[in-house]
Amino acid sequence: MIQFKLVLLGDSSVGKSSIVTRFVKDQFDINKESTIGAAFLSQTIKLLDSETNDEVAVKFEIWDTAGQERYKSLAPMYYRNSNAAIVVYDITDANSLSKAVKWVNELKEKLGDDNDCVISLIGNKLDLINEDETKRAISRREGEEFAIENGLYFHEVSAKENIGIKDIFQEIGESLYNQHKEKKLKNATTISRNGGNSNVELNRPSTNDATSCCS
Repeated sequence: MIQFKLVLLGDSSVGKSSIVTRFVKDQFDINKESTIGAAFLSQTIKLLDSETNDEVAVKFEIWDTAGQERYKSLAPMYYRNSNAAIVVYDITDANSLSKAVKWVNELKEKLGDDNDCVISLIGNKLDLINEDETKRAISRREGEEFAIENGLYFHEVSAKENIGIKDIFQEIGESLYNQHKEKKLKNATTISRNGGNSNVELNRPSTNDATSCCS
């Protein structure tokens, strides 16, 4: 089993916790309270290696961060050393995408240009648009264009109706697994060239301890 650290970012009430709860527990709580600080969850998915046809288990260690302003300063403690990040916005809130853009920019700035963190931009609450198209405040094209320009994955989903949730994590898992294979191959090549010695690290530290994840 391969483990990866994944963090969810975004402002309050965009549905981060609902997305994670749907993915991990296949549940939706319309009265779910706001996250305080951060919540930790884990879930394992199965992938198929396209080259060997072997089934691979990928475990996500997930940090669901609070979106309220008073907790924003804590976010770097959770996204540091992350293998992947999901940045969520509300497609029915006209200001929500611009806030998500700030999260993406902060993440990229703090992690650095040479970081290989996989980032997915997610527009949530698609169910509200399916009920009434006039509720859409952010077009799909706006989200897609920003994602393309910044090398992000992009999806519009509904945590409530379980639309597209599995696709987010499946896509991220496949991308991380491919990165893992590339690093493993590079490591093997380095070992061969160095006569059997190598210090290449395949994965970042992975833990459910919020204090040690930042060391």
